[in-house]
Amino acid sequence: MTTRRPRIVIVGAGFAGYQCARTLLRRAKGAAEIVIINPNDYFLYLPLLPDVAGGGLEPRRVTVSLTGTLPGVRLVLGEADGIDLEGRTVRWTDPEGNRGELEYDRLVLTVGSVNKLLPVPGVAEHAHGFRGIAEALHLRDHITRQVEMAGAAPTLAERQARTTFVVVGAGYTGTEVTAQGVRLTDALHRHDSVLANGPRPRWLLADIADRVLPELDPRLSATADRVLRGRGVDVRTGTSVAEATATGVHLSDGTFVPSRTLVWCVGVRPDPFVESLGLPTEQGRLCVESTLRVPGRPEVFACGDAAAVPDLTRSGEPTAMTAQHAHRQGKLAAHNIAASFGHGTEREYVHHDLGFMVDLGGRDAAANPLRLPLSGLPAAAVTRAYHLLSQPGNRARVAADWALDAVLPRHGVQLGVVPPDAVSLETTAPADPQRRRSARA
Repeated sequence: MTTRRPRIVIVGAGFAGYQCARTLLRRAKGAAEIVIINPNDYFLYLPLLPDVAGGGLEPRRVTVSLTGTLPGVRLVLGEADGIDLEGRTVRWTDPEGNRGELEYDRLVLTVGSVNKLLPVPGVAEHAHGFRGIAEALHLRDHITRQVEMAGAAPTLAERQARTTFVVVGAGYTGTEVTAQGVRLTDALHRHDSVLANGPRPRWLLADIADRVLPELDPRLSATADRVLRGRGVDVRTGTSVAEATATGVHLSDGTFVPSRTLVWCVGVRPDPFVESLGLPTEQGRLCVESTLRVPGRPEVFACGDAAAVPDLTRSGEPTAMTAQHAHRQGKLAAHNIAASFGHGTEREYVHHDLGFMVDLGGRDAAANPLRLPLSGLPAAAVTRAYHLLSQPGNRARVAADWALDAVLPRHGVQLGVVPPDAVSLETTAPADPQRRRSARA
């Protein structure tokens, strides 16, 4: 008789899923079968995605091969679309529409999050989301195209509209996209013989909050605000979008901004797949214990954006949906899964803040490592060192791109590899699992 190795199935390969698989690989040492179900064959290092949109990094630099860096982990390329909790099976559909099913002994749910789409007229039709490689590449193409078309625009009004870029949401993503976008459009502007002698492209960053980066230390907010304004960004706090149209954006302060570009960075929400499971949720996130187990399902774990993990350092309120939490929770999930098989002792998730970093491009950043506020070149050095250490692959290539970007001008060309319908907010912020599968196919 042969005994099957226990099978651990991880759904999703974001920060939590990747770190869980990586840690299990070291802990299991071949004693368990580890399977990842993911629609892509790579882990995406999201914090550097604004660099891709701004032309500072090539897209492959922020993608890390799952099979190349997780030897011994089986990759099932597909989208999980159903779980039988009683039968302990996961159903999935691959990119060609074929369906399959996997049994599991332990299940880890790390399906992550999707764009948050608010009921604002015109946003779904006219705004650009920002959540993945396709969206970053499409936005870079779009920005480049608008600047190039502005050079041939027949009227000054059209020229100004095409070189006006509106970003909504002044959190991490919106702030970094704006900072990197300014650097890209300035480079494009200088290279265009028609535009070079005219006013520089205009960027407007709006947020309903009373300051940039409202979730961070006010000193970091002040640094980011100062850098953005110094680059000519029109920062409008206490302001939101009332309506989006093909020719501009109506803001809540009553102004109309003629523009062909609206970038939607208002945040994310848990993947709707979570609510389809029929398990208790909190604000769309799976309820879990401090050990990351799903209550009543000792064989099921959840972490990252998909899980409402209680923060024991803050009276048990759910941890924020950040990469820092997901990274650590993935490691803890692996530890507790090993403990469930008798290897080690189960632990609770206790988070100790190591600080935050916001890369503003070039020599600018805002950071507070170990609660020490930094700005300018020291902050930029710490921030980039942190990203190089955190990224599980491509470190030398990322460092080389940054070094070249520091001494060579950015060049913008349209690659045209991502059609607009592939990155529509209507499909990247789906309301149900069926639309979610269609969006990722």
